[in-house]
Amino acid sequence: MAVIAITHEKKSDFFKNILEIKLKGVEVYDMPSLYEELSGKVPVMHIRDSWFLNVSFSGIKKNIYTQKIERFIDISLCLSGLIITLPIILITSVLTKLGSKGKIFYIQERVGLNGKCFKLIKFRSMIVDAEAEGATWAIEGDSRITKVGKIIRKLRIDEIPQLWNVLKGDLSLIGPRPERPEFVSTLEKEIPYYSVRHSVKPGITGWAQVNYRYGASKKDTFEKLQYDLYYIKNKSLLLDIVILIKTVKVVLLGSGAR
Repeated sequence: MAVIAITHEKKSDFFKNILEIKLKGVEVYDMPSLYEELSGKVPVMHIRDSWFLNVSFSGIKKNIYTQKIERFIDISLCLSGLIITLPIILITSVLTKLGSKGKIFYIQERVGLNGKCFKLIKFRSMIVDAEAEGATWAIEGDSRITKVGKIIRKLRIDEIPQLWNVLKGDLSLIGPRPERPEFVSTLEKEIPYYSVRHSVKPGITGWAQVNYRYGASKKDTFEKLQYDLYYIKNKSLLLDIVILIKTVKVVLLGSGAR
């Protein structure tokens, strides 16, 4: 097996040599493809614009029938989820209201498909006016999180109201997590190909969420983007099932929450 790990432009003689060894039965991989196969993520710093021209993105290339089937699955699972979690929703609503002053739900603007913003709904897990001084990522042991908030974040219960966003069509069950516009404007300037995430509908859970910890920095965001690109490129029903199974494991173990 031979691996091509050259990032600069390749000369014609190079391709002739590659062809010769391929005709001798040697498997030839380019480094990004091998890295993707082994790690489950796309090496953003080792691809160029031309890479996007030579690969197929199954998450973007969808016909009207595929879109309708995916929408039907989203709505069916979402309605089932709302029915199953109704007791949890009622109990959490009461505890949130009694635990601290403020509204039960927290509405936050996020960036969705094609860069369009929408209102994402979650159970409130922080004190009122937690971001009075500006938008910031949650950190380990964040003092803004309420006592009830710590529990519902740990168990991912605060995410349940997002099923309403799925019914509205803002979210899918699975896809890249939508980020806040205050962060997106900066991240698009500092991280290559970050805007590609907006070429598919965002989700409640995703490939990055089940493979990487909670992101609270630009470095974390960069790592999660590599997983998001892998998902967009390789999206399939089987991959979605794998993500759902891994999501259940993450929720049961309570890992990665802040």
